[in-house]
Amino acid sequence: MIVGVGIDVVDIARFQERIASSPRLGARLFTADELGLRPESMAARFAAKEALAKALGAPGGLRWTDATVVRAADGRPHLAVTGTVAARAAELGVTRFHLSLSHDAGVASAVVVAEGPGVVPPAED
Repeated sequence: MIVGVGIDVVDIARFQERIASSPRLGARLFTADELGLRPESMAARFAAKEALAKALGAPGGLRWTDATVVRAADGRPHLAVTGTVAARAAELGVTRFHLSLSHDAGVASAVVVAEGPGVVPPAED
């Protein structure tokens, strides 16, 4: 069952300017493995984190570094989640994420689908 879907688009040049003008921003948004990638790859990863938050209902309190985009042996990207992100996913009954990334013509984009049995809301009296 699809529990949530999120999509995000990032202007790569504007994203790169923001990261360059605020040195601490990169450390707040990215894990050590993600820092230092090419600007278009970092922008796509930021889009993935935004899309992930949307797929989880965009709750407050999610830490950006509790989600990281990693590449499988076959090259496909996937999400590794811990901490606040893993807790929200468990709360919603999410057991798997699907991720698609793209960047072209100065724009990075990501789509996240959250999948799982979901959580049945309590019955109302």
